[in-house]
Amino acid sequence: MTTTRLSARAAIASVTDPGSFAELPAPQRDSAPDGPLTWAGYDDSRARATARTGEEESVVTGTALIGGRQTAVISFEFGFLGGSLGERTGDRLEAAYTYAREHRLPLVSLIATGGSRMQEGMLALTQLQRVARQSVLTRAAGLPQIAVLRDPTTGGGWATLGAGADVVLALPGAQVGFAGSRVRPADADPAAYTAEGQYAAGHVDAVVPPAGLPAVLADWLRVLAAPRSAEPVGPPAALADVAPPRTGWDAVRQARHPDRPRAEAYLDAHFALRLPLSGDRAGGTDPGMLCGFGLREGRAVAYAAQCGTATRPAGYRTAARVIRLADRLGIPVLTLVDTPGAANDAAAEHAGAGAAIADTFAAVAAAAVPVTTLLIGEGGSGGALALAAPGNTWVTPDSYFSVIAPELAAAILKRPASEAASTADQLRIRPQDLVALGVARGVVAPA
Repeated sequence: MTTTRLSARAAIASVTDPGSFAELPAPQRDSAPDGPLTWAGYDDSRARATARTGEEESVVTGTALIGGRQTAVISFEFGFLGGSLGERTGDRLEAAYTYAREHRLPLVSLIATGGSRMQEGMLALTQLQRVARQSVLTRAAGLPQIAVLRDPTTGGGWATLGAGADVVLALPGAQVGFAGSRVRPADADPAAYTAEGQYAAGHVDAVVPPAGLPAVLADWLRVLAAPRSAEPVGPPAALADVAPPRTGWDAVRQARHPDRPRAEAYLDAHFALRLPLSGDRAGGTDPGMLCGFGLREGRAVAYAAQCGTATRPAGYRTAARVIRLADRLGIPVLTLVDTPGAANDAAAEHAGAGAAIADTFAAVAAAAVPVTTLLIGEGGSGGALALAAPGNTWVTPDSYFSVIAPELAAAILKRPASEAASTADQLRIRPQDLVALGVARGVVAPA
């Protein structure tokens, strides 16, 4: 069974605890025959849609338990005029968002829509503004919004409820895109309009098989409903039991050792549950930046972790996105720094490396929630510093932080390559140097 072509109520039943769904009352609206445009045959089309689906509109709204947690739920009925949005659809959506805010509930949207309803013209299109306003109000209230993209999710439904959600999950093979199948260029690559294509482009956080969707939603609600605290998270323990480096060059060698523990090992050791977020929402992903939310001793924590590679602009934008989301939800942040530096090839420059790094600096600087940083390997220049928390950065014994790599520093100073090691000493990049300089609070020990 899949949830791509399920009815609205069957889709709800597939992800919620049995018997827990309670439908919200539908707002009432008087309408002229054949709708606001007096579109000939519109009333008959609605009547046929109701007879076929048992629904009076293209969305069903209510509350339900997902993994035992009370949640506001919106589910689209694609069998009702293609799940299209009209004025009465907008009424129901607005009421659902309002209920979620009034009762402090997270909102889960199970989307399957072709877009705005032709028979209501511009009045249908303006429902997107209503939805956008409700999403903004819900975001400002500090409540999470999770979207599940069913088949299809196109047009304004994708551009508001879908892409505007905090966490975007999609079902395999679902058609996802702003342009529906009948309005795309004839030569368009069909793969670009799929859940998998949108995931690869950084617009979807995860593609989840239907069988796994209830557990994934339950995990997300568990993490996002976990207790909040104004206290910063403690830095993870070091995973390598190594002695502090004797020289600056020893520090570089230890940090560059191929067997040194990397970000994924630190995250797995630190979190009891970890849920990834993927993509910068601007067309890019960076596998060298792991981002998401997790549980640490029952407490929700957001994370952004470099994996030892040169960080791409998409990686910085993804990290900034997650830090801002955590700040809005009141969740503290952990960053793991490990990069030889920002990617500096032509593609990175074209993708806005400088702007992306600046945005990450800004996200860390503006965060009202506490940010904790652990340097776990290489700290290469501004590309590493962008993720570092001022006043709350810690270091492992097998790490170093430098204004620039020692080899490049020697080159800039017009020294021979053989002087890279002595230059490393002059730069004072060892973990213990960083503490003495006040750049780091301390060197963490193994557990």
